[in-house]
Amino acid sequence: KRPNFWNVPNIEEKVEKSVMSSVWIMAAVALSFCVSALFGKWLVPFLHRINFGQTIRAEGPSWHKKKNGTPIMGGFMFIVGIAVALVVCEPLWRHQSGENPDVMYMQLKIIAGFLLAAACGFIGFLDDYIKAVKKRNLGLNVRQKLLLQFLTAGIYLYTLWHAGCGSKTLIPFAGSVDWGVWYWIVCLFGIVGIVNAVNFTDGIDGLNASVTFFVSLSFLVIAGILKLTQAAIFAGAVAGGCLGFLLWNFHPAKVFMGDTGSLFLGGIVCALGFTLNMPIMILLIGIIYIIEILSVVLQVCYFKATHGRRLFKMSPIHHHLELCGWSEEKICTVFSAVTIICGIAAVLMVHFGF
Repeated sequence: KRPNFWNVPNIEEKVEKSVMSSVWIMAAVALSFCVSALFGKWLVPFLHRINFGQTIRAEGPSWHKKKNGTPIMGGFMFIVGIAVALVVCEPLWRHQSGENPDVMYMQLKIIAGFLLAAACGFIGFLDDYIKAVKKRNLGLNVRQKLLLQFLTAGIYLYTLWHAGCGSKTLIPFAGSVDWGVWYWIVCLFGIVGIVNAVNFTDGIDGLNASVTFFVSLSFLVIAGILKLTQAAIFAGAVAGGCLGFLLWNFHPAKVFMGDTGSLFLGGIVCALGFTLNMPIMILLIGIIYIIEILSVVLQVCYFKATHGRRLFKMSPIHHHLELCGWSEEKICTVFSAVTIICGIAAVLMVHFGF
């Protein structure tokens, strides 16, 4: 009997499946990109008509005042784009793959992940709505936001637990590691932390969407290595949505994503990590998010400890770099480059670690 690698029909079948999976992933990217970009042609004028504009912080960089009145809630562009891509591409691919229990289980994780992001986006929408209606920079207070975020994260984790997700996660070079009951506690605080970290990364034209685009590409490649096509479709939809939004958000921005978009992206980054059962990889791939939120925490702690002195000229750190003379384009380029480097490192770890 011939060895399996000489079995040409099997090889052809694997190649065909690989090609079809790639087609659906590219379709998700393209569809999400097109829907997000085209939706902006209606959404931006609509936001102008209803006068939903950004109120710029008085203590921010002086040159940001010219952005006053720029429409917010532009995050609806990629929210709709991602949703359309998932509704169209993921079920069609699943139908092609048959009623596989693993496929059905992955679909549940993707749906739960998108609902997590949507709930976070709704919290952001409430915040943006208050800002737009009352014409002030502050919407929900910190306590209200955190309460809603912890509630959302708790429901999401309960859904995963109820669906049979255990406390084991994949770690490169360590394999499957069981964290016990601490897993759920750490994940609860981790999700809320990452959601807010992604939120802090918003603040200059194109920054958050650019960084998240490369974060989602990294997860897409990792999903490909692990042969998780559904997760790759999910990540591809996120990448396409961010890219479509960037057509409207590159400097000078015609629209801002607002907390509606940034909190949604925070939820979607968490969802990508949990869908691949690798939430710990968010710390490496999303290193920019971690740096941003740490700069805020350090600034607050230093300010209180020194009774009024500042560690940075302004936080988050992208505003500090602005005040040091960096242009918005340079900050986006450097932060994206750092994300690409860390994403490549994560991909290599997964490739050689399993």
